[in-house]
Amino acid sequence: MHELSVILQIVDRIKVVAKENELTQIETLVLQIGELSSMIPRYVEACYPAAVDGTILEDTELVIEILPGNGRCKQCGATYNLIKNHNTCPSCASTEFMVVSGKEFNIKEIVGC
Repeated sequence: MHELSVILQIVDRIKVVAKENELTQIETLVLQIGELSSMIPRYVEACYPAAVDGTILEDTELVIEILPGNGRCKQCGATYNLIKNHNTCPSCASTEFMVVSGKEFNIKEIVGC
């Protein structure tokens, strides 16, 4: 489970951002996780409390937004969700695609005061 080490890096980064912006408390942290990323949302949620224990993020609400794993068909150009369509274009049945979204892992928003 690499999620813990990634969350620990995020906590370190947010500490720096909080200091630079003179924030004393972080109320909400919004993360975006792509369906095709190597990060598993439920593991992120499970390890988050341990990663933030004793930090400025300890009482922070964690919000995770899932970004769709979309591909563009190399045959017909249609854009579709790769997971829901089992990597097969619903328009032409081709299995040749280019990933256009879903591998992201972003800090979208830090709400602090």
